[in-house]
Amino acid sequence: MRRPLLLLPLVLAACTQPAADPSGVLPAEGGLVAIATVQGSGQRSPLEGRRVTVEGVVVAPFGGLGGVFLQSLSPDADPATSEGLFLPRERDAEPRLKVGDTVRVSGTVLEQGDDGATLTAIEASQVDLLGRAEVAPLLLESAPPSPGDWERYEGMLVRIAVPLTVTGNEDLSRYGELRVSFGGRLYAPTELAPPGPAAQGIAAENARLMLRLDDGRTTRDPDKLWFLPGKHLNDDAPLRVGSVLNGVTGVLEQRFGSYRLQLAEPIAGIEQAPRPAPPQVPGDRRIAGFNMLNLFNGDGRGGGFPTPRGAATEADYLRQQAKLVATVQAMDPDLAALMEIENDGYGPDSSIARFVAALNAAGPHDDWAFVDTGSGPGDNPIRVGILYRASRFTPVGRPATLADGPFRDRSRVPLAQAFRAGRGPVFVVVANHFKSKGGCAEAQNGDADQDDGQACFNATRVESARLLHAWLGKDPTGTRPAGHLLIGDFNAYAQEDPLRLLRSEGWQDAFTRMKLERPYSFVFQGQSGRLDHALLDAGLAERLRGAAEWHVNADEAGTFGYQSEKFGRSPWRASDHDPLLLGLDLAR
Repeated sequence: MRRPLLLLPLVLAACTQPAADPSGVLPAEGGLVAIATVQGSGQRSPLEGRRVTVEGVVVAPFGGLGGVFLQSLSPDADPATSEGLFLPRERDAEPRLKVGDTVRVSGTVLEQGDDGATLTAIEASQVDLLGRAEVAPLLLESAPPSPGDWERYEGMLVRIAVPLTVTGNEDLSRYGELRVSFGGRLYAPTELAPPGPAAQGIAAENARLMLRLDDGRTTRDPDKLWFLPGKHLNDDAPLRVGSVLNGVTGVLEQRFGSYRLQLAEPIAGIEQAPRPAPPQVPGDRRIAGFNMLNLFNGDGRGGGFPTPRGAATEADYLRQQAKLVATVQAMDPDLAALMEIENDGYGPDSSIARFVAALNAAGPHDDWAFVDTGSGPGDNPIRVGILYRASRFTPVGRPATLADGPFRDRSRVPLAQAFRAGRGPVFVVVANHFKSKGGCAEAQNGDADQDDGQACFNATRVESARLLHAWLGKDPTGTRPAGHLLIGDFNAYAQEDPLRLLRSEGWQDAFTRMKLERPYSFVFQGQSGRLDHALLDAGLAERLRGAAEWHVNADEAGTFGYQSEKFGRSPWRASDHDPLLLGLDLAR
């Protein structure tokens, strides 16, 4: 790593800093010490709690963080010790400090933040202004060897000399934060490898390559993103996951449990990842899967807001519905399996009935209908559902549901309905939504996080998969179908136990069969993967002609969600999951 270049255009007072004492003897209480000595080579300062005096130059004032960062003018010879330090300070404290001021600070060394992820600082009792100087940023051309090695740059002005890829933007609108990577898009470990050592190795590498960029503030919902060229996201510059950043400069620090680069100047250049066109798949019938992000419609007559899990106002609900309608229009399926729709019956004021009415009113097709199970399925606040175009599919027999075992109170009750297209064979579509990975406080025994990469409730999801397979083997629709399609949100990545179990029973992954490279439908904490799957049995797999995901949601920032009046009717960020689309030959 290259150490800082020192530029001293004007120095009004001499700044002498002794090197770190290799003997390990603590300096005299209150004596002048190097910032590197205060930092030490460990996670916490060896001088924590002691009074010291340091000298340095202000490299970044962050009023939004409650202080400024100081950096040594004369770095020591040890690359393991940082040359930076945080000085907590009120905005109006005297003397007023700005970039380039050299100061002498006396005070007590402390560690701010969570244990194990603290920021070394000095609580000042006296600050004296000495003169002016400049420190060039340290140039970094790669990620450090391990996540803990960021410690050697804590408090220092750093410029990333290589492109960074946006790998997560879920906190951009709320906190002004981005997750970026030195290695392109990062994937969930268990999307690529089975739980255990292989997945843990990917997790370790992801942690090494990922870094947070922050806006230098602690406030929520910033009114502008000052570090972007236009200071706001828009349709021409949405800063999707996959966008590439060039010329990133800031101060490396620890806050809220993670290393992050507090940006000190606007990002020099951004290569925007393009928004993809709606997918096209071959086949005479198109089947989609949608997670609707808690589509709740209040009482169905304009009241009942805020809803328990969805829209806070009627205006929010109408925008949410409009965005989902726009998604269906663009993808143009003939049948859609839905997840996360309000479980409020099937009357004209129900969420599913209102959605179908909106689809038919919007066109270009007006023959959408829904599968009516009479009640439910299940009694969870959210449920699955199936929509179809009556001119393209004909339901055969009655719908079937499974409410045993984990489907009673954890995984949502699956819905199976047989259909026929034209003169084709009878086949069954099953809409699914397995128990999520969240709510770990309620997880017991095998459902507790096993630290293998599958998070909580894996045992419930495995049992859900086992029961689902056994149930379909008994022909619950009574139609003797030629084949089955499982589609929905399984809340498990591709290499986790539930999906491995289903594949071992003969179910074929539609995206693997179509040889799609690294598909994904969800981005969580900067890692992409598939929670949403389409699986076919041997009777239907030979009729599959195409499979696609429309990355209309997962890569988008929350700014474009239905809460925004400005972007409220476009399909972008209609949900947090990307929809799936399959093409099959089913009509003959």
